[in-house]
Amino acid sequence: MVGFKGREKKKKIDVLVIGSSTGGPDALQKLLEPFPENFPIPVLIVQHMPANFTKRLADRLDSVVKIRIIEAKEGDSLENGTAYLAPGDYHMFLKGSFSEPVLSLNQDPPENSCRPAVDVLFRSVAALFGPRALAVVLTGMGKDGLKGCEAIRNAGGYVMVQDKNTSIVWGMPGQVAQSGLAHKELPLKQLAAEILLKVSPVKILT
Repeated sequence: MVGFKGREKKKKIDVLVIGSSTGGPDALQKLLEPFPENFPIPVLIVQHMPANFTKRLADRLDSVVKIRIIEAKEGDSLENGTAYLAPGDYHMFLKGSFSEPVLSLNQDPPENSCRPAVDVLFRSVAALFGPRALAVVLTGMGKDGLKGCEAIRNAGGYVMVQDKNTSIVWGMPGQVAQSGLAHKELPLKQLAAEILLKVSPVKILT
């Protein structure tokens, strides 16, 4: 029998998407540090940041965490154990199909006064991955990510947010939590542990 005794069978998660803004660089580092080098799914990140700064952030994170962190490029294929950071001044989104997703970039108008915007990425992930998507919204000002989380929830995906006490600004995660879209609201360290639990293989009971 597949699953946990007395618990619902876990959904298979195939992609992790993260949105962050004010206070995000440090929060991202703390969130990603526990992830093992063989993290079993790809990670897509939108951090509100100007052009040129995102490459520096990707390089810095790559030097201190175990998974690979790169600034995304047009046409990148998704690889497990790799995190793709949206470049500043470009929206990042997925196109293609569930079996062959490809990253794409554009300079369409800002959303929520942001480019890159979390909503753009999350909507595209909801469309391709549906219930197999896990979305996390970290510290940040404003409401970017709210509509994207709604799309992911409507598609059957899972949503978690950073709690108020550990957020520098509880704008983005707070909007999601207060709208009832978050399955869980957790401190930063517990978020990392919960992500690892969600993406781990389902145990087989004999």
